[in-house]
Amino acid sequence: DLILRSFVPHVAIHASEDTEELARQKGVKGGFRELLRPFGDSIQGKVVVRDSAGTSKSWDNYGVRFVGLGDGIENSTELDGHAAQSNGVLFPGASRIFDGVSPHSALSGTRGNLTQIEDLIDRNLSSAEMQPDDYPSDYWSHKDFDTQSPSSTSPFYALYLRRLLSGLPVTPHETFSHPVACIIAISSRNPSPIEALRQLYTSTSQGNGALPQWVNNEFLRYYVLVHDEDRDDIGNSTTLFDQMKRHFGLHCHLLRLRSSECVPTDDDSIELPHSAWISAAEELAEMQGNEDAEHSAPCLFGSDSAAIKTFVREMVTQSIVPFMESRVTAWNDQVASRRRGISGRFISLSKRWTGFGSSTKGVSASSLSGTTSSSGSNYDSIHGFYAPDTAEATMRKLADYAFMLRDWKLAQSTYELLRTDFGSDKAWKYHAGANEMAAISTLLGPQAVTSRSRSESIDQMLETASYSYITRCFAPYAALRCLALSVELLKLRGGSAADDAAKWATRVLDLNIVGPTGQALFTERVAACYRSRIGAGSAGWGSRRRKSALWNVLASEVWLGLNKNLQAERCLNDAEGLYRNLAHGEGGLAFSAMQGFLNDLQRGLKANLSAAQGKPGSDGAGDDEITLVEEQSERLGMREHRKSLVGAGVTPFNLADIGPLSPMRAMQQSPGVKDDSFE
Repeated sequence: DLILRSFVPHVAIHASEDTEELARQKGVKGGFRELLRPFGDSIQGKVVVRDSAGTSKSWDNYGVRFVGLGDGIENSTELDGHAAQSNGVLFPGASRIFDGVSPHSALSGTRGNLTQIEDLIDRNLSSAEMQPDDYPSDYWSHKDFDTQSPSSTSPFYALYLRRLLSGLPVTPHETFSHPVACIIAISSRNPSPIEALRQLYTSTSQGNGALPQWVNNEFLRYYVLVHDEDRDDIGNSTTLFDQMKRHFGLHCHLLRLRSSECVPTDDDSIELPHSAWISAAEELAEMQGNEDAEHSAPCLFGSDSAAIKTFVREMVTQSIVPFMESRVTAWNDQVASRRRGISGRFISLSKRWTGFGSSTKGVSASSLSGTTSSSGSNYDSIHGFYAPDTAEATMRKLADYAFMLRDWKLAQSTYELLRTDFGSDKAWKYHAGANEMAAISTLLGPQAVTSRSRSESIDQMLETASYSYITRCFAPYAALRCLALSVELLKLRGGSAADDAAKWATRVLDLNIVGPTGQALFTERVAACYRSRIGAGSAGWGSRRRKSALWNVLASEVWLGLNKNLQAERCLNDAEGLYRNLAHGEGGLAFSAMQGFLNDLQRGLKANLSAAQGKPGSDGAGDDEITLVEEQSERLGMREHRKSLVGAGVTPFNLADIGPLSPMRAMQQSPGVKDDSFE
């Protein structure tokens, strides 16, 4: 559900100054966008979407993301440049760009900044350490995680993943964060409303507010007239609204709001919901603002809340979703179907090898940017993007629209076509993105994925995507997103796919693309992946409980080094519980070195907890003695050294005088080698 809600249509907000002023008068300092933003997280009721085959399916967890027009564009190149200049050292220190920044000025802040995500999680962890009784509900607004269950998802990892997916940067190689629609809003206070709408429309494609040239400007324009219920006449607003529909078409809405500020003591006051999909920079700015001054959430009148919900649902179900469906159908018939045919493949091969069949649009785009391509490719290698009117850019937009409409089959087949084209053009970031989304679309689909299919296709795509993101493109955020999504989807499939999930979570650690907190969280996630592997039979053959316990021990060590004692204690308790509940009731540890390592972690944890509580630390000698006694008693219960109780009164015979009871055991076990029962 978290992954489905993260890839949703983005709706840009472009409002006049009088509309922004009306929203601020209502107590919403962030303006009209902040007023609408929480209501886009989940659309009221079911949303019906048709796939490419004409089959309709209803979704009750559909949403849209309200963003500012032009937000997050400049930061994608800055992040890649920072990664290239830092020579792989992605976390030189905690980011402090939010200091002195108000929450609302950070609305267009950095997206996809891993350092800020690390800093946010570290702050939440520190809050949990200071208030251990009620964590994580003190800061985490989604309380649907059972923190007492060892197999539950850590709320800190869930927050890390949500913030990773909340701020998708606007980049050329994918169109998920490109606007699908733009709300052009004016209020009934505007003296020349029609002219104001025309100017706002023009500024979306020209002037300082225009989007970069690699963003397709053919997105839906939706016109909104905000009527002031407290000051203006509804008759005049209705007449103006009818005039708007004659000039701009049916994609219009009359939103009736009160301009007076609502206070909590009003009868029908409702607290403005807090959006769950804010970037790490925004949440850090909010936390900083809450520390500097008292903060109270703005309130809305009940009529305003109902009007906004109706407006958002009407816009999504009657305008945005039908617009996306029509675009998908048109692009699939005009571009993708020709590319899938034999003639399309022949032209594609001819274009690569001889330059024959290259599109005139691509040539014109290259000539306008001052570049030429001798191979007939539409890719501008100097500026690093395809022009939005080329076949490759159109097909990428088709695949992304199909993905956001949850048509996994069409999205996966289109990504497969693009993988070949982008690889031939050496458009490495496009190539990595196509491989990433092809793998994710396959895992999201309802069809079964065999272990052979995973090794031959999905593993290859993930390997290619992560390698290109890190080595060729210096894009650590994109690489982390690719691997994190794959880990979660593979873990959900269970069985042998859980081992693959643990493998890719380990790859995140090997690539060193996360900071210290991320290292601890993904070490925990490896343990959770192995824990989800369910064995066969009452003995649980084929489970990975020992590996899960080992990775919990490693996670505890990392948390202890970060002075996060509660997390270290939780991981250590999980590991000890797994070791105690191993098959056959053996319990204990057969490795004295591992038992000693666990004892060292326990002593370090107790010392840290004593220091945090202001108590003098103990040398732990008494505790060590108890631990050793428990270890000896566990060893006396090991099966190889247990004496039979059946012949207690008879002189026991020597097992060394007879051969082994199993010939397979004799062949597989060398003389003098002890069976340690390790899986």
